[in-house]
Amino acid sequence: MKTIGIISDTHISEHSKQLPESVMTAFKEVDLILHAGDIVSLSVLETLQSIATVKAVRGNMCLREVQEKLPEKLVFEVEDLTIGLTHGRGGPSGFTNRILRQFGNQKPDIIVHGHTHEQRAEIVDGTLFLNPGPGFHSVLLLKIDKIDYSYDFIDID
Repeated sequence: MKTIGIISDTHISEHSKQLPESVMTAFKEVDLILHAGDIVSLSVLETLQSIATVKAVRGNMCLREVQEKLPEKLVFEVEDLTIGLTHGRGGPSGFTNRILRQFGNQKPDIIVHGHTHEQRAEIVDGTLFLNPGPGFHSVLLLKIDKIDYSYDFIDID
């Protein structure tokens, strides 16, 4: 079984706040961390990498150095499930369809995204869509065992 910590929309710049200690505590036992964009500064990734391996994508609010370093989307496997990671773009109308189009013929079992700042756990066309919500208010723990999964939202103080 693998445990994945999921965070998004932290919006932390070099000169502003840091990740809450409660995020570090929530992620202390994870095997992998996913950041679904709007990291803003690379220092956030460095902090998360001190806990576990990090996979991350850029968001629309990231600084130029982050935009240049990170991809718009990733697709990878954990256990026997395919996971797609993206930030998402645009307004609420057609949001899910835009994300699905991003992955084209690749049909991940799970798609992790951010952008909306709203917690989400919803199955659409057989794909589980997950959004942990904004990184200063909630994160998500995803447990995967072969093709089975479970998830828990964790509110951050």
